[in-house]
Amino acid sequence: MAAPSPGPREVLAPSPEAGRKATTSSSGRRGLLWRLRDKQLRLGLFEISPGHELHRLTCMMQAGLWAATQVSMDHPHRGLPTEEDFSEVLTQVHEGFELGTLAGPAFACLRHSLGLAEEDYQAALGPGGPYLQFLSTSKSKASFFLSHDQRFFLKTQRRREVQALLSHLPRYVQHLQRHPHSLLARLLGVHSLRVARGKKKYFIVMQSVFYPAGRISERYDIKGCEVSRWVEPAPEGSHLVLVLKDLNFQGKTINLGPQRSWLLQQMELDTAFLQELNVLDYSLLLAFQHLQEDERGLGSSLVFCTARSLQGVQRPCESGAQNLRLLPNCPNALHILDGPEQRYFLGLVDLATVYGLRKRLEYLWKTLRYPNRTFSTVSPAVYARRLCQWVEAHTE
Repeated sequence: MAAPSPGPREVLAPSPEAGRKATTSSSGRRGLLWRLRDKQLRLGLFEISPGHELHRLTCMMQAGLWAATQVSMDHPHRGLPTEEDFSEVLTQVHEGFELGTLAGPAFACLRHSLGLAEEDYQAALGPGGPYLQFLSTSKSKASFFLSHDQRFFLKTQRRREVQALLSHLPRYVQHLQRHPHSLLARLLGVHSLRVARGKKKYFIVMQSVFYPAGRISERYDIKGCEVSRWVEPAPEGSHLVLVLKDLNFQGKTINLGPQRSWLLQQMELDTAFLQELNVLDYSLLLAFQHLQEDERGLGSSLVFCTARSLQGVQRPCESGAQNLRLLPNCPNALHILDGPEQRYFLGLVDLATVYGLRKRLEYLWKTLRYPNRTFSTVSPAVYARRLCQWVEAHTE
């Protein structure tokens, strides 16, 4: 079957009813113990169920993503993405709304390179279960969601941020091919949604850095500065899932042992790439999980995942240049780094802020507003260097 043609297209979307029925049938067979365990792992998160102010929006997102993924399943892409793949826009018309898929074939290729089956992607983001919401400590007005299995993260974006992401997408894909173990968050899809004749909303889908989340004890969003970088911690015994910030991390250390040198080098590679894109204000997401006795030790818990993680390696001699490492034998291995006693979840996110005129003016204002203090709005070169210095100072 021929692949979809490039350029803007508008089609009538397939219905996710069959997928919903299949998922419902499967979930009906789940046992009581499974459901209790699932509820325990979701403590601190909130189901977006009927009555929630965002329920209608997320239902449209689910139906739209189910249909959009069905297109890539019906027209599987072969080979590397082309220039046309990066510019394709597909609009699917649903009852009451339209969902646009931007650069769909390119993202399908990226998902395939990560070993992510389209059927699993569709099942997690489709109408099989409610999206989850958590209390964000972000200053932006974006909405944040998790898929019901917490594997995928969805975030609303401004139009200019989406434009920046799409303009950088070919170079982003090339960077991941050159450095398969990059810390950059894996962007899996960019979409628009318009209800009736209303204004378009944009959102992205990415692999969650904090997955699997069941035993994570602390979460941080690090920018390497001090202004507005404190979050009031949740009361003791509270089940709220809060992402803390730089000033909350004072007095703590990331103990990586022999893997520290890999992290420092990868931070240099990734932040240098973001500097080339003229990007700033990204964050290093960081989480802690205590390793159990049988999980400790390099030999027992790590494997060299050739098929999954070495795509892009042309010759064995290139491995060093690509800064490859041993990956833990667990889900989401690209964002997980094991130290002697702790497991760390690490990823660079929010890659869409360009250092243009708006940010240059903001830098001048903050220089006057916060003399002798560090803040996030600085040049990409300063931002990259400062974040790398933070990681170097807080690891051992």
